[in-house]
Amino acid sequence: MGIKENFSYPLDERWNVQEITDVVDFFTKIEESYQKGVKKQTLKNAYDKFRQVVPNKSEEKRIYREFEQNSGMQPFQAVKQLRDEVVKIIKVTENGYH
Repeated sequence: MGIKENFSYPLDERWNVQEITDVVDFFTKIEESYQKGVKKQTLKNAYDKFRQVVPNKSEEKRIYREFEQNSGMQPFQAVKQLRDEVVKIIKVTENGYH
């Protein structure tokens, strides 16, 4: 599945404006990780805020699947790089990551 041009973010109408902002910011950082790369700490900060909005792992996975269906990008490919001590810039490639 390739990356799509125009797509929507998975949002929940129960979220308030700040929560929507935090989720959109996280997905924007995921896009950056696919396009040009994003600083590890920048993605970590966005992910931490996302997890405050979506603390349930099964809900997180559902939202990831919806984002992937809409965009062609897999958030998990970027998020799993946060565990790598050596990585400074998160960059996802077609093979997963560099």
